Amino acid sequence: MTTTLIKNIHTLVTMDENRREIRHGALFLRDNIIEQVGTTAELPDTADEVLDLANKHIVLPGLVNTHHHFFQSLTRVTPAGQDGDLFQWLTSHYNLWGNLTAEAMYYSSQIAAAELILSGCTTASDHHYIFPNNCALDEQIRAVADIGLRFHASRGSMSVGESKGGLPPDALVENEARILKDSQRLIEQYHDNSRYSMLRMVLAPCSPFSVSMDLMKESAAMARSYAGVRLHTHLAETKGDVEYSLAKFNLIPGDYAQSVGWLGEDVWHAHCVKLSDRSISKFGQTGTGVAHCPCSNMRLASGIAPIRKMLNAKVPVGLGVDGAASNDATNLLHEARTAFLLARVRDEDASVMTARDALEIATRGGARVLGRDDIGYLAPGMAADFIAVNLDKPSFVGTQSDPVAALIYCQTDYIDYSFINGKKIVDRGNLTRIEIEKLIETSNKISLNLAN
Repeated sequence: MTTTLIKNIHTLVTMDENRREIRHGALFLRDNIIEQVGTTAELPDTADEVLDLANKHIVLPGLVNTHHHFFQSLTRVTPAGQDGDLFQWLTSHYNLWGNLTAEAMYYSSQIAAAELILSGCTTASDHHYIFPNNCALDEQIRAVADIGLRFHASRGSMSVGESKGGLPPDALVENEARILKDSQRLIEQYHDNSRYSMLRMVLAPCSPFSVSMDLMKESAAMARSYAGVRLHTHLAETKGDVEYSLAKFNLIPGDYAQSVGWLGEDVWHAHCVKLSDRSISKFGQTGTGVAHCPCSNMRLASGIAPIRKMLNAKVPVGLGVDGAASNDATNLLHEARTAFLLARVRDEDASVMTARDALEIATRGGARVLGRDDIGYLAPGMAADFIAVNLDKPSFVGTQSDPVAALIYCQTDYIDYSFINGKKIVDRGNLTRIEIEKLIETSNKISLNLAN
């Protein structure tokens, strides 16, 4: 067994049950688990590995990303999709995404994971729903494992094409029997529901406008026949999304979700910008989660999700950066800051969200949405997932009175250290498992091939 001591932390933000913030803090790890939390003076002074942060860093739990589309990292700022709303943006991208290959899946997943890790993310869920050219989710799973990110892989799907009243082209949808067969294969091959698991599977039919009600129901039944397999989809993202639901199903999105069995503590929905007050109440009563993606919602002019109203109704809320083609960034610290600012703008009330509220959504909130009780805060027995941000930067000058709030109020671009499952994945701002320059070069070449 290997021990690690992180000492002389300027401020240790535990996010534990008492929300302790410990000055001159320290963490003592044994392998991949936190064993002790306290001040540097209280903890052991030796370990197999010692990292002395010289009282210059804030340490906090690793951030949790609850919604993403990794493959879109290769198709950012596509001219045809720059100025459209959700449906226009999707239709301008579908044919481009039809060129996706297994190699493109691998490298797009790895570049997305790299960006997430460097911006403080230690656990992420990705929603992959398009499988042209014999692509399989296995490539994404392999890419993320190679870089060291804790991962919830979603087997997404589209089964209702244009000819059946759906939005995607018929060439990009799959047979539902094949979807379910592959979903079962992936669960049985990869899903690990044990504590501290690095990989769990999720079933995630894409959206009401691209899958049938039958597939939603059958996916839910399959997921619930396995321990710890959760359900995820898009819901109530835009006004057009609501109009489609009413025209197609004669149901508002929240009622549609209920009709197919997609409410409950094992379910979370992306966006929910246009979720009705009655549906918010149902989500809170059933523990149904929401992935809040503020940057994407602004980029596509979808609106502003009523996050304070959701939190007041006891809805589990986590952050998501969404696809890199609709954001077009992959920075979870920036997403937290945007969520903080946008909540205040929506309600025209500066008290509706504090900096610590935003940090809680990004950590404990995301962990709850993903059904994890082993990440999201720092305490004995929790997974050793945490990040460190150096306060000796121009953007933090003058923040001595409250450096924790400064993480959200000020511009925090990248983190300096990241430990995931007890392993140092970022060391002084550099990824330890991959050569980022080579990854960027390869990803750019594949992106050009995809476009051509």
